[in-house]
Amino acid sequence: MTSISEHFESLRAKNQCALIPFITAGDPDLETTAEALKILDASGADFIELGVPYSDPLADGPVIQAAATRALKAGTRLAQVLEMAQSATRSLRSPLILFTYYNPILNLGTQQFLKQVAPTGIKGLVVPDLPLEEADHVLKSADSVGVEVTLLVTPNSSKERIEAIARQSRGFIYLVSVTGVTGVRSTLQTRVKDVLHQIRSVTNKPIGVGFGISGVEQARQVKDWGADAVIAGSAFVQRLGETTPSQGLQAIKDFCSDLKAAITPAVGIKN
Repeated sequence: MTSISEHFESLRAKNQCALIPFITAGDPDLETTAEALKILDASGADFIELGVPYSDPLADGPVIQAAATRALKAGTRLAQVLEMAQSATRSLRSPLILFTYYNPILNLGTQQFLKQVAPTGIKGLVVPDLPLEEADHVLKSADSVGVEVTLLVTPNSSKERIEAIARQSRGFIYLVSVTGVTGVRSTLQTRVKDVLHQIRSVTNKPIGVGFGISGVEQARQVKDWGADAVIAGSAFVQRLGETTPSQGLQAIKDFCSDLKAAITPAVGIKN
């Protein structure tokens, strides 16, 4: 499995916009999560974001909060998530990105946390509540073990903050498409297009847009705005966790294929 940066370079060379689905580990159980990773990998995902269930997910809306609650009630813990991920990454083409809040990292200690993450084959890390002012230690520790930490930009980020985040972020830059928490939304803020272009003016790093993308039209819109990646979370979590495991796995397979098709340039037919 290649690094986040290397995989983005490969996709850019092919003029492809990446698809990054998000699922919550342990919802409905870790066996289903492991199967979901394989299915997404085979159905058009270019990277996969795996959420560690957390009791106080401040950046998440009701869908992912409910998924985290179900996973925690089922006994899902970080050690089990990493064990499952280590087994799954052996057969995945798509680099795996771990999504976790900062408190579990602080509880273990940054270096100890990363020592546990690195051997699993996880290639990236997103910590939505990691302050830029405290990110340097995490970034340097992660660099030393080959894990790329991606930082987030919001529609309200100042020009100075965008420039600072662009310099520090590894792998890609995560542009949050809404002001607020994650969740399924029918429209995207047009401000996102302006911020995307503002980020592009200060860096050549890939830019992924997430939070609120719920269907093919929004995915296509984000791609047309010039994003390097479309990130969809609640729409996948809802399909997987709010029905039977077999129905959920089929639903995310179909949805993943549809999203990837929507952001993939049509290939001309030769006569």
